[in-house]
Amino acid sequence: MSSKKKENIKSIAVIGEREIVMGYRLLGVEDTFTVTDKNEAVKKMENLFSSHKYNLIVASQFVQDSLSQLTRSKIESSIDPLVIFMPALEGTIHEESIAALAKRVLGISIKTG
Repeated sequence: MSSKKKENIKSIAVIGEREIVMGYRLLGVEDTFTVTDKNEAVKKMENLFSSHKYNLIVASQFVQDSLSQLTRSKIESSIDPLVIFMPALEGTIHEESIAALAKRVLGISIKTG
């Protein structure tokens, strides 16, 4: 593989609480980042998002809740990198429906029911 092609290959990053990050690390994801407070979560997410190093960023619900509405809107409307938020491990789970995810990521509406 040429070095030019290698430069275009991007990877996956995971950011969140220790339990979520450890699971992805065990699956072989190398770029994992544990955050313990909201300020750290915001800084790390902004750095990962703007680094242009990742195609996919998996972030926990804690990270999503830490972001300002403006930053969250910018991140949720992005497809490069694509950011997926994982539901919280405990407490209230804010799940995004398949239809909402398809609308956000692909720009298409899926009829349900």
